[in-house]
Amino acid sequence: MKAVVFPGNKVVEIREVEKPTPGYGEVLIQMKAAAICRSDMSLYYGNGQAVVGDKSVDKGGIYPGHEPAGQIVEVGQGVSSFKRGDRVAVYLALGCGQCEHCKSGYKMFCKEFKCIGFDEHGGDADYLCVPAENCMRIPDEMSYVSAAVSTDAVGTLYHAQKRLNVSARDTVVIYGLGPMGAAGVMIASALGAKVIAVDVIEERLEMARELGAVYTINSMNEDPVEQIMAITHELGATVAIDCSGNAKAENNAIDCVGPHGRVAFVGENRQLTINPSDQMIRKQIVLMGSWYFPIFEYDEISRFIVNHDLPVEKLVTHRFQLTEAAEAFKLFDERKTEKAVFVWE
Repeated sequence: MKAVVFPGNKVVEIREVEKPTPGYGEVLIQMKAAAICRSDMSLYYGNGQAVVGDKSVDKGGIYPGHEPAGQIVEVGQGVSSFKRGDRVAVYLALGCGQCEHCKSGYKMFCKEFKCIGFDEHGGDADYLCVPAENCMRIPDEMSYVSAAVSTDAVGTLYHAQKRLNVSARDTVVIYGLGPMGAAGVMIASALGAKVIAVDVIEERLEMARELGAVYTINSMNEDPVEQIMAITHELGATVAIDCSGNAKAENNAIDCVGPHGRVAFVGENRQLTINPSDQMIRKQIVLMGSWYFPIFEYDEISRFIVNHDLPVEKLVTHRFQLTEAAEAFKLFDERKTEKAVFVWE
């Protein structure tokens, strides 16, 4: 079978490798769709090495792809919950299976957490072998492409908005309109909220309007907080979600909500300076981080997509064959695509 690897320094290789055989409790999935994510770039840029604990580990041979969907073609011993022919998406977090976090469905909090596509082989290959417990059934009405995108972008933003209790009573501001932010616009609109979308790229703002944003703000040309205050008659938004990971946008997200506002950070950022007294305490806001979703929630996420007829495939601007991987990652790295997906049919 063919598989993508990143030996380092933006080099992409497509190797002929042996098709895996499922072990006890595992299934073999024939890939149908696998989405590219911005976090894949950490391996794409790297030199194939990663430090785990105090050891240098070669990850140049790991197949990337943590947003896959496909069809089960073989089941290992001990698997009774899935059968050959089942259509599934794959949960990216691998855990010990025994700790409190794994049993609660939040596998990514396990102390033994590993991520497919980073620590173990991912979906940028013709076949993927994973524990059956990481498989999530895809509704018949959902395409494989929608399913692949639903595992991270849609799932993460659905879970964040569920925790924020977003409803039709809310004015929701989304900062950063890449695939995550665009998915957030789509979900908030489906929940009935009034959505304000903020970015610096006009094409993204136009897409946000197509996905349900009532107002769009180009923060290169306008002060987003001033504009949001004007839109809300100086009351401020009730909810803000930052998907950019940009420090200024994160501060704007805190500043644009009114008293008792709720704010979530989804975009990754290692450092931020805030003024807790003025920005948080005296407005009594709730500020939280949100990362992925518990595996048990996927049935709810997928049914939400189907029941609200969410146009998830609109998030995908480019589709590639696996043999086009070098071009796919180059264009994605240059931000000439939004969501890009490998497809097999």
